[in-house]
Amino acid sequence: MAPIKNDNENDNIKENNDNNNHIPSVINLADFDTGFKQFHELMRFRINEILLVSSSYDAFIMEEDGFLGEKIFHEYRGLSLSYPPKITRVSSAQEAIRELERKEFDLVITVPRLVDMSAFTLANKIRERNHDLPIILLTHSIAGIDNFAEFEEKGPIDSIFVWMGNTDIFLALIKRTEDRFNAPFDTQSAGVRVILLVEDSPTYSSSLLPIIYKEVVRQTRAIMGEGLNREHQLLKLRARPKILVATNYEEAMDIYGQYKPYLIGVLSDTSFPKEGKMDENAGLDFLRMARKEIPDLPLLLLSSESKNVSKADQVQARFLDKNIPSLHIEIRNFFLHYLGFGDFVFRMPDGHEIASAANIHALEKLLPQIPFESIRYHVNRNHFSRWLMARSEVTLASRFRHFTVSDFSNINEIRKFLIANIKALRIARQKGVVVSFDPENFDPDIDFFKIGSGSLGGKARGLAFLAKLLRSHPSLIEKFGSVKVTLPKTLVITTEGYDSFLSENHLEIFSEIETDDEDIANRFLEASFPAWIKIQLRLFLQHVTYPLAVRSSGLLEDSLFQPYAGLYKTYMLPNCNPDLEIRLEQLIKAIKLIYASVYFHGPKVYSQNTSHRIEDEKMAIIIQQLNGSKHGDYFYPDISGVAQSYNFYPISYMRPEDGIFHVALGLGKMVVEGGKVLRCSPKYPQLLPQYSNVEDILKNSQRFFYTLLLDDACELGINEDSTMVKREIADAIHEAPVQLLSSTYDPEDHYIRDTAHTTGVKVLTFAQILKYKYIPLADILNEILLISEKGMGGPVEIEFATTMTPGQEQKAEVVLLQVRPMSFSRENIEVEITTEDLERSVGYSDSALGNGRSDNLADIVYVKPEKFNPGDTINIAHQIAKINATMQKQNKKYLLIGPGRWGSSDHWLGIPITWNDICNATGIVETTIRNFRADPSQGTHLFQNITSLGIFYLTISTQRDFIDWDWLNSLSVVQETSYIKHVQIPSFITIKADGKKSKGVIIRC
Repeated sequence: MAPIKNDNENDNIKENNDNNNHIPSVINLADFDTGFKQFHELMRFRINEILLVSSSYDAFIMEEDGFLGEKIFHEYRGLSLSYPPKITRVSSAQEAIRELERKEFDLVITVPRLVDMSAFTLANKIRERNHDLPIILLTHSIAGIDNFAEFEEKGPIDSIFVWMGNTDIFLALIKRTEDRFNAPFDTQSAGVRVILLVEDSPTYSSSLLPIIYKEVVRQTRAIMGEGLNREHQLLKLRARPKILVATNYEEAMDIYGQYKPYLIGVLSDTSFPKEGKMDENAGLDFLRMARKEIPDLPLLLLSSESKNVSKADQVQARFLDKNIPSLHIEIRNFFLHYLGFGDFVFRMPDGHEIASAANIHALEKLLPQIPFESIRYHVNRNHFSRWLMARSEVTLASRFRHFTVSDFSNINEIRKFLIANIKALRIARQKGVVVSFDPENFDPDIDFFKIGSGSLGGKARGLAFLAKLLRSHPSLIEKFGSVKVTLPKTLVITTEGYDSFLSENHLEIFSEIETDDEDIANRFLEASFPAWIKIQLRLFLQHVTYPLAVRSSGLLEDSLFQPYAGLYKTYMLPNCNPDLEIRLEQLIKAIKLIYASVYFHGPKVYSQNTSHRIEDEKMAIIIQQLNGSKHGDYFYPDISGVAQSYNFYPISYMRPEDGIFHVALGLGKMVVEGGKVLRCSPKYPQLLPQYSNVEDILKNSQRFFYTLLLDDACELGINEDSTMVKREIADAIHEAPVQLLSSTYDPEDHYIRDTAHTTGVKVLTFAQILKYKYIPLADILNEILLISEKGMGGPVEIEFATTMTPGQEQKAEVVLLQVRPMSFSRENIEVEITTEDLERSVGYSDSALGNGRSDNLADIVYVKPEKFNPGDTINIAHQIAKINATMQKQNKKYLLIGPGRWGSSDHWLGIPITWNDICNATGIVETTIRNFRADPSQGTHLFQNITSLGIFYLTISTQRDFIDWDWLNSLSVVQETSYIKHVQIPSFITIKADGKKSKGVIIRC
């Protein structure tokens, strides 16, 4: 398209502007409903329960190729509609009456002929019981209705539909009923628009309405994705135009009179009843009146007789023959070109198209180039308002509808007004089988080996279970055929190896000896390794040259109530030295260090808290292929993460059962240690609260990631990170995973573009995965969580890694590394937080974990808010650890209070404590001070251990939440450091948590 010329930029407006004293101002950002609160109240009436009264034969015809309820469910899902209704079918009127006495229904659908009474008689009986219950007659043919005139007068029947063999009709009759009830409130409260259909024939109504509804829903959905998150898309879908139907002239006038300010279009038959008689010009009369009162209202005259096209010309309406084969296409074109759906097409007054804008941002960019004549043409016809209203931008659409060209003195004023308001809107909107290892018959294609006859341990047991689940669900593999869902190639050294190692070297003594972790590690490294295991590992490494992850798999690890999450060691090995013996030595060293970690201080303390003896633990070892790819001297997976089927902190329309997952570029250390990663629900992957606007994206996106250093001479020690390198995203910007997962920040437009292939600052957003489904990661995780939860009989947590191999022929892979049951109990004890509790409270949270109460607590340890410094959280962690050690010696429990994300490895997000730093805390409070707030990291190992031990965890985040700092500061100080106070209460405090309502309170006794 050639550049648009605009030669009359400063032309004055001559029309009716002599008395122009006020130019409309830019709308205030506060006027926009950025949280879409108004949409939460829409669609109050929903049809959830339908009573279908039909003979078995009628039901058979309707369900000819499947269950009717299932068909409706798929119809709803196909249009991304929520809450498909449930259908209860009965075969007689008497059964229907009994069912209505038994439960509440929102809609009754009946066929004309019933075995025991007519549908008309049944409707009268229902009306005697429930005057407002909608009743619809569904017939296979109008000719099949006896005394049709009686039904035409309706009486107790609300409407008549004709079954034509297509379940689309059910969507139409359900939505039409909902619209009839919801229109009064939705139009008044949110300015929802109305489309009026005037049609007296049930046959044509039953044909047209499914087309219209599908088109409205599809067109509405098509325009919902313009820079909006998933929450907004679904909420704004509630604000789709309502379809209201009239069957005669008087009904049409009533609807027109009530909803005139909200009408965006009228579709009318030509001939229908007027004053009780059929009038072949009733449609023409009605449209003529509407055209006179609303000159720019889109009108469509429908007729089964093509000769009536001349009548449409009389009222400047479009005409459509109801019998043409392309009816659906023509209605779609009417919606696109006349009702504000589709692109905004700039035209000159003669109709010539000069430009088009697909979204609000494009419209804003085009406006400076559009000739004044075109702008005036569109303003005079309310096209800007109509186009915005189709996008449910009610506030701005209403504002644009009420200004005219005469409100301005020149073109610059109109341009500035349009651009400024659209920009304001845009800114506001951006806010299996386990095989015994056989050295003589090694098969490299086997995925799961074991060495020894002992137990697999907790983690390996979970992997074996996952392998079995995948095998028993082949449809999962078929469903995601473009992505390989698998487990890594795995070798497990069973607990027999651990027993053999300890026994040969007499190392069991460390269960009774208290010594430093470093001393224990050195002693284990010096011990001899069982020869029978070494022989098999050597053969294994002859066939395996890829990087390895060597993981713990303790008997007690990943158990339901004591998961021991993150307490034992994991080592990543490059496994790249050309000398097999060196690689073998590195592998055995990693195994020894994991064995040693059973006796480290952290696991010992945790065992004491769970009433386990350290002798009860036995350690198996998992040796896995490390998923990922090589990038120079580094190796890492494109994505690592943790997915949970239960979300402790659901937001918006999420439910706890919808789950949550955390993902990061690179190795999973960033996730399990609480670093800055992305979190979202597998059911709503585009609902990203931490990415609600550009500023949030820049602030919260991942900036560092962990990789394996491909050093063939790596040295292992007690620090399991010795083979890893923490890199900056900016240093890896040209590596394929970073390119794929990054978006680009354009500072000039203050806009994030969902591609890395443009100039600007690269920001890790995962948009290609979550938004554009380069691979359907969220869908895969959702399926895996569902089948795993069902298999385990409760909520589960899964660790995974993903390689997308861009530009290669291999399939992308989602590799499942671990599954374990989530550890929490919410229903063992009934806990009530009373009004008296609240009156005596010194702390309260609407986001609390745990269920029960803890009494007689006298000690509180808290971070002094006025002294807190995010740059010194490592020092704060050390001070807390010292106080905890003192409390441990005194066998005292305490309440811990502090800001940010407890246990985060990123000290800028919170205080980087470990489990043994706070092991005597019986309750933890996470506060927000000085705008220091990090999203809860549910995927961390510390979080898993806290929930499993029943430690109360209160998050202070909402306006209702609080901590009484004045009261805390008034208490007697036992110990004080530069950042920490340990205070004692003269009496006691009680902590109560209601797990069912996620509420917690701290009460003075």
